[in-house]
Amino acid sequence: MARTRNFPIPVSCDSKKLCHVTLSYADASSAEGSLASETFRIDDSNLPGTIFGCMDSIQTSNLYEDSVDTGLMGMNRGSLSFVTQLGFPKFSYCISGRDSTGILLFGEANIPWLKPLNYTPLVQIYTPLPYFDRVAYTVQLDGIRVSAKVLQLPTSIFVPDHTGAGQTMVDSGTQFTFLLGPVYTALKTEFLQQTKEILTVLDDPNFVFQGAMDLCYRVPLTQRSLPALPTVTLMFRGAEMSVSAERLVYRVPAQVRGNDGIWCFTFGNSDLLGIEAYVIGHHHQQNLWMEFDLEKSRVGLAEFRCDLAGQRLGMNI
Repeated sequence: MARTRNFPIPVSCDSKKLCHVTLSYADASSAEGSLASETFRIDDSNLPGTIFGCMDSIQTSNLYEDSVDTGLMGMNRGSLSFVTQLGFPKFSYCISGRDSTGILLFGEANIPWLKPLNYTPLVQIYTPLPYFDRVAYTVQLDGIRVSAKVLQLPTSIFVPDHTGAGQTMVDSGTQFTFLLGPVYTALKTEFLQQTKEILTVLDDPNFVFQGAMDLCYRVPLTQRSLPALPTVTLMFRGAEMSVSAERLVYRVPAQVRGNDGIWCFTFGNSDLLGIEAYVIGHHHQQNLWMEFDLEKSRVGLAEFRCDLAGQRLGMNI
């Protein structure tokens, strides 16, 4: 039971020695099931006693993802995550822009054609705080830029407060990116200003995509491509993540108004989800090589065509 100390909801075991677990994630999705152990084989090594979850149900705010999910691999810094149990000091992934496919590498990449990575340090707070997730990959967000304009926000708004609220998590398990209310409002206002001549806002105050994304647009179904959109850049300490083109807006499935489809801004309001954090989701990590260096306590990133990376490594993605 000591190895489940990182779980937000305590594990309970019944008389049949089944240990039930409920896991919750940053985007308010959850999974329920029981814990089990088995021997895992990685390369030529047998790893007996590896603990995993036999999950009965996975709930997200995305009905499509609910229908296709076959499992989740825990990759955080908790005692039962896959990378912790197997002792990998470093792992990398690259998510393609097509159907969120990609590659995952454990250990040193040693890839000669990979661009130099820009690194940002991991933030660690060892004191237990009510709103700080100590097993997440936390980095320091310093600001946000829309095209060339930096949002005028106090730097303190990006720093976790005395309760731990306000941390910035890089999370491959969350689809989109969520910002605390005041920062989200500032970004939304600036993005609206810079796109007012090229995009038509959906005039429906009751429509909020996935419960947190309330800036949506009407785009004619006959329109083959989106207009050039202003790049949104997340400015971290030592590195930047630029979000451009179709990663900025997302076509909402099965939503049509007259002859228009509905596209929503892919940044949401954390306050509407009831979470006290900034969360950088996998949609904005597409076509980036992401490296998590646990020995040096840092995250590295570089722009890369992840479908080409798969081809060069002999994978068809």
